[in-house]
Amino acid sequence: MFSKLFSGKDEVSTVQWNNIATLGDLEDLHKLSNETPVLIFKHSIRCSISSTALKRFEREFEEPADFKPYFIDLISYREISDAISLKYGIVHQSPQILLIVEGNCIYSSSHNGINYQEINEKAKEHV
Repeated sequence: MFSKLFSGKDEVSTVQWNNIATLGDLEDLHKLSNETPVLIFKHSIRCSISSTALKRFEREFEEPADFKPYFIDLISYREISDAISLKYGIVHQSPQILLIVEGNCIYSSSHNGINYQEINEKAKEHV
């Protein structure tokens, strides 16, 4: 979905991303993390490394995942991106993924370290 928007190509993502566009969205996913692991993908549409990491993640993604995926365009929603970093005590990077379980960030990675299989294994431990 998003990689098509940012690359201009006809790539189709199998990830059913949930958009984070408000502080309310952030609070909703925080509450949801008490029921199921939540993944946040922080993406910069201006960064080629971020676009590459997003495309790779989307290619590797398999349904059903053991987490609910959320996406934030940190250029458009920088204030919310900063709130995510503060809320979970994680230094901001881009691209970056955070795995949230029971209101805590239990795993984070950035740039070329973003690996779907590793993320999903971490999530399975908390399902």
